[in-house]
Amino acid sequence: MSGNSVRMQAIRDVEAYVPPAAVFTESEEPGEIFGENVFSQTVMQKRLPKSVYKSVMATIEHGAKLDPLVADAVASAMKDWALEKGATHYAHVFYPLTGLTAEKHDSFFEPTGDGTALAEFAGKTLVQGEPDASSFPNGGLRNTFEARGYTGWDVTSPAYVLENPNGNTLCIPTVFVSMTGEALDHKTPLLRSQQAMGEHAVRILKLFGHTPGAVVSFCGPEQEYFLVDRHFFLARPDLMNAGRTLFGTKPPKGQEFDDHYFGAIPERVLGFMMDTERELFKLGIPAKTRHNEVAPGQFEIAPMFERGNIAADHQQLLMTTFKSIAKKHGMECLFHEKPFQGVNGSGKHVNFSLGNSQLGSLLVPGDTPHDNAQFLVFCAAVIRAVHKYAGLLRASVASATNDHRLGANEAPPAIISIFLGDQLADVFEQIAKGPATSSKGKGSMVIGVDTLPVLPTDPGDRNRTSPFAFTGNRFEFRAPGSMQTVSGPMVTINTIMADSLDYIATKLEADVAAGTDFDEAVQALLTEIITEHGAVVFNGDGYADAWPVEAEKRGLANLKTTLDALPELITPEALELFEKYHVFNHREMHSRYEIGLEQYALTIGVEARTTLEMGTTIVLPAAVRHQTEIALNIGALKGAGVETDIAPLTEVSAPIAELRSALAALKSALAEEVGHSALAEAEHAQKSLLPAMNAVRAAADSLEEIIADDLWPLPTYQELLFVL
Repeated sequence: MSGNSVRMQAIRDVEAYVPPAAVFTESEEPGEIFGENVFSQTVMQKRLPKSVYKSVMATIEHGAKLDPLVADAVASAMKDWALEKGATHYAHVFYPLTGLTAEKHDSFFEPTGDGTALAEFAGKTLVQGEPDASSFPNGGLRNTFEARGYTGWDVTSPAYVLENPNGNTLCIPTVFVSMTGEALDHKTPLLRSQQAMGEHAVRILKLFGHTPGAVVSFCGPEQEYFLVDRHFFLARPDLMNAGRTLFGTKPPKGQEFDDHYFGAIPERVLGFMMDTERELFKLGIPAKTRHNEVAPGQFEIAPMFERGNIAADHQQLLMTTFKSIAKKHGMECLFHEKPFQGVNGSGKHVNFSLGNSQLGSLLVPGDTPHDNAQFLVFCAAVIRAVHKYAGLLRASVASATNDHRLGANEAPPAIISIFLGDQLADVFEQIAKGPATSSKGKGSMVIGVDTLPVLPTDPGDRNRTSPFAFTGNRFEFRAPGSMQTVSGPMVTINTIMADSLDYIATKLEADVAAGTDFDEAVQALLTEIITEHGAVVFNGDGYADAWPVEAEKRGLANLKTTLDALPELITPEALELFEKYHVFNHREMHSRYEIGLEQYALTIGVEARTTLEMGTTIVLPAAVRHQTEIALNIGALKGAGVETDIAPLTEVSAPIAELRSALAALKSALAEEVGHSALAEAEHAQKSLLPAMNAVRAAADSLEEIIADDLWPLPTYQELLFVL
């Protein structure tokens, strides 16, 4: 099917699209179905013996060790509940270092020997599974021939039933580790880091006179994504293989009018959104906000805050749900950070806070933050952590796909800094000179229309150019990419916070033990931290040309690419940090570094091979056909004695020659002998393959602008971005 035919078919499908009459039926109101497929605390309380329920809740709420004796009772109740939900199989769901979700399904039913089958699910089966570990990324932790790996039940993340037209499955979130207990996944270090951070947060709260329960991190990830018509997606090998367009010129109209942002949601897209929300609600995922994003065809969903571990699991489940439901609506959901050149890419902003059910968030400043010593201590811990370990934060979001986005107009720069806002910046400026005595208060906005109320204004604005911004009651890490799991950034944030909270608690405990007044010790500590680490605070424009110069003067690193950032994982300071807080040992850290390099090289390698294939078999033949038609036309006109301008032939022949040359160079680069190390392959991808791919694209895109529309074989940006 030609590009023109695909476009017309997609347009016909859009015109024929009929949205669901009612996504939620009368018996399925959103509030009624929320969490109906989750083995929640409410379900456990009803189905478990009281002693078992109390034991499980002690683990979930207070971090107590899981009593292995409760496993059989939980497994039996979970099995009965799942069978009632129509489940025939169960699966240990885990999160390997591919960044995707993995699962192995096993049937509940086992033959009894008399020709019948009995549903079985023992406690030992719930607690531990054994999937093959040989074919997942491990960065040298495992040999290829060593296959054993273990999944272990994470009781803090609830099990759920995943519905499918062909049968339902009980899904049990688990960790995934090697025989030696080393992490082969994203969940294990997230749980470790949260435990470390919580331990030292509790020490500080005790100094402030509290007797707190376990402190955990909270996460509210905002997910940006693109939707394209599936006909167009299937006609673009680059989208299918690489997740982004490797060819394509800007459409006549892009995002310059800002008319898509927060605009009316297209009917077809709204039907998709309502369908996804119905499924998310059933799985207990608290979807809150939906809207059009800046780029045409781009949208966003934001769930409410949850415990970091559960938020990470839910994010993975959300992405899977979006992908499957988009197909039902004749669309493809794209999570690539930069699927279209020249328009905004997609991020996954990680909103971070910490606290517990007793005290709430510990990052709420109140109306007079200069008087809120407890808040200032935890805020200072963030400032110290981000300044001291900015390189690790940058490494936590490093990937070949996110490199296209960081520093562009829709994303923060690669320089990690903190935005505090006018109110907090003023308070910490006072602290640097002595005790803080005042806080800027809220203002009011008089609009000048008598029928409208006077609106209160916050004491500080927001800064979309800042990688790590305070937004009222949390810090928003804006650098993570839309495709990645939130576990990586959360592991880093938790661990560097553990270090800062440990430092603060140790210093305050020592000062108080030495007889220093507690308030004086806090004041001295805050002054020390803002004096030593205040360089990371920047309330200005992160996109300004002057900022990289200023950042260099402040000693802030500008790690522009993945290969600049990944070495931060294996510095002596990083290795010591993660080992000290039992998040990663040295082998695990080196494995993360190796996997980062491998994934970078593999990603660009797939893109390069796809570019070569498409350029050779799709773009070049179309260009030659166009060139031939022009040449035949010129020849026919000359034969008829008509004076003819040969400029159109020259115009198309020059970029064809450039395309041939660029394709030959890319083919040569792909055939080059590269060293056997992951670093050598990654450097080759960056230094040889990327420039060669860009040269092919430049020639192809110039051809797209002049080749006849009926001959151009690929759906264009105009069609991809605007036909929904």
